[in-house]
Amino acid sequence: MKTGIIIVDHGSRRAQSNAMLEEVARLFGERFGQTYDVVEPAHMELAEPSIASAYARCAERGATRVVVVPFFLGPGKHWTGDIPRLTAEAARDHAGTAYHVTMPLGIDDLILDLLYKRATFCADHAYGCDSCRGTARSGEPGPAAAALAEPNGHDARLTDAHGMAVCGSCPYSKAVSEGATFIPAGQGTPAIAGAR
Repeated sequence: MKTGIIIVDHGSRRAQSNAMLEEVARLFGERFGQTYDVVEPAHMELAEPSIASAYARCAERGATRVVVVPFFLGPGKHWTGDIPRLTAEAARDHAGTAYHVTMPLGIDDLILDLLYKRATFCADHAYGCDSCRGTARSGEPGPAAAALAEPNGHDARLTDAHGMAVCGSCPYSKAVSEGATFIPAGQGTPAIAGAR
């Protein structure tokens, strides 16, 4: 049985973010090609290749088992619902294949090492490297003030009906901010009352 790997992230409207995931998949394929010779990137939404496109590529390349590896840190709703559903829909079109969705990245010594590496890099560069200097990420007063003055779709000043900050670009958060209420699992069809 030939195994294909799909590394899936959320997907972004920013081409640079999507290209990063595609590079991660390419590098994974290079490093682990002896074990997995079929590796494809996918974006859950907002960009191609989609999970369905990546699944089709895996099948075209001879994979009969497809392992979907979420490039997500925690086990949120995308891991528990969206990714398995989108994968099941993709698998329906490819008889003779089976799939499995792995755990998200989660808590792991490698994640802790990476966090330490990022924090130490900033400290070693006096919190002013070329990647952040002149941006709101640097904490410099000018760029920070400009960021606060300009809403950008992820404006944390938006709040839900309970005064909690919500993401302005997420339809789920938008429904909650407009007063939608939750229906407990198994007690109704929609996940959010009033959501369409």
